[in-house]
Amino acid sequence: MTKKWLKAALIRAIKTMAQSAIAMTGTAVVLNEVNWTAVVSASILAGVLSLLTSTAGLPEV
Repeated sequence: MTKKWLKAALIRAIKTMAQSAIAMTGTAVVLNEVNWTAVVSASILAGVLSLLTSTAGLPEV
């Protein structure tokens, strides 16, 4: 793993985590009904899976 790969993989993982959080938050009718534990948990899992997927290769690197 090079620094260039690590930077690209981390950027991709952060974007994936943000998209996951937005999707989970958007399913609640009001902000008070958001299960924040589930949002954080799903976002972290999405980030880990993104990093694991990136080991197969990144087109930008």
